[in-house]
Amino acid sequence: MNHTLPDNILEKLSEFITYSLALYFPKERWDDLERNIIAASKEFGYTNVNTFIERIISSPLSREHAEILASHLTISETYFWREPKTFDALEQKIIPELIRLRQKQDKRIRIWCAGCSSGEEPYSIAIALHKIIPDIKDWNISILATDINPKILKKAKAGEYKQWSFRGEPRWLKENFFISKGNGQFEIISEIKKMVRFEYLNLAEDVFPSSASYTNAMDIIFCRNVLMYFKQERFRQVAKGLYNSLLQGGYLVVSASELSVNNFPDFTPVNVPGFVLYQKSSDKVKKLNKKITTSSFLEPDNFNIPKIQTFKIENKHIAKERIGEDKSELIIESKKPITEINQEENIDNQKIAEKTADEHIQIIKSFANKGELSKAIEFCKEALLIFKLDPRIYYLHSTILQENMQTEEAVTELNRTIYIDPDFVLPYFSLGNIYQKQGNLKAAKKSFQNAIDLLSKCNQDDMFFESEGLTAGRFKEIINASLLIMV
Repeated sequence: MNHTLPDNILEKLSEFITYSLALYFPKERWDDLERNIIAASKEFGYTNVNTFIERIISSPLSREHAEILASHLTISETYFWREPKTFDALEQKIIPELIRLRQKQDKRIRIWCAGCSSGEEPYSIAIALHKIIPDIKDWNISILATDINPKILKKAKAGEYKQWSFRGEPRWLKENFFISKGNGQFEIISEIKKMVRFEYLNLAEDVFPSSASYTNAMDIIFCRNVLMYFKQERFRQVAKGLYNSLLQGGYLVVSASELSVNNFPDFTPVNVPGFVLYQKSSDKVKKLNKKITTSSFLEPDNFNIPKIQTFKIENKHIAKERIGEDKSELIIESKKPITEINQEENIDNQKIAEKTADEHIQIIKSFANKGELSKAIEFCKEALLIFKLDPRIYYLHSTILQENMQTEEAVTELNRTIYIDPDFVLPYFSLGNIYQKQGNLKAAKKSFQNAIDLLSKCNQDDMFFESEGLTAGRFKEIINASLLIMV
């Protein structure tokens, strides 16, 4: 090993990082640890790395400092079209299967690039889709790119790169999808740039799948060269979260160094030329695939209604009588009222009017999590005819409309949610994200600030209304990170 720091210092540092950040640096990786901690010390303003190590070990890390440190310790080399076999699998297998499956249904594809770094990977994915799908403008394409480092997300969102980012790309990529800015800088064309949504997310700590972070109902998840930094227990926890974020039949793409059936026990390995993918398959399919074989996308299985929790903070209300019925004109009526839920969806035939609001919400989420957005929207409208003043259903309706690319309708529902419950945090956050994507930064900042003001009234560890497990303090940090990403 070539490290120069004493073994006892690196051992203490490694133990501290494992305890504080869930990142694992065994002795054989201490060279990497030393190199990365030196880079981190410079960003923190230290000229002496030993002093820096003593400082971080002896004092509790703030959330901001912990994430800056983690961004250095997990940094990886990235460039366009990295590991070409991955993109061969995307172009020759995964996307063609999705096209066949969705061609006559909702033309919708959702992809999550977790640990996206400076953006070369999600933009490569967008370019691949642009190549494969001839009528791409007719499709609802969502590419979510997340990372722990707001600064690098801001760089990724700008979409400008130097020659070093193109060292592994095919020649046509830069010629067809980038504009030269001079001085060796190249900017990705706007048609590709607008396909990718960059968001802050900490895989080791944040909650997913979650409609609040847009990490639910994914068809494909790329998570390459990220999980290898975690200790085995945390690795398994994150892998389970990624599994739950996928639709039935969806694929997880990891790097070659992370391939191991033991690491992904819930998935079915799928062999493609020169590469292995992991698929979320039913138990029946897993038994048929004891040997690694090529499989295809499956129709979603019937489902059981999952149990959900509703988190509330003090003074929260659901449709209190004092609001009155005068707001009923806000409701959009369904043209085709649904009186029963289909037996084949594994939901009993009890009339909709007899179900509670929570049961309606469970059913709607079940459809949404299976990617059946049209059904989910239809049930939302039906539920709103019964529970006219329940802000949860308006908010849920808005999130599904966003996934279905019905942005204007989603904004309307978010405003209705706020009108009914002005203290509901999530609608402000969603509005901020929509305005940010539309380029209306003034409105975005105002919406984000409204959310922060509401969260500031809570204790850091409070579970706020409909938070899906996020604490008030954590969500406040996520919103602040969103503000930093703005350009």
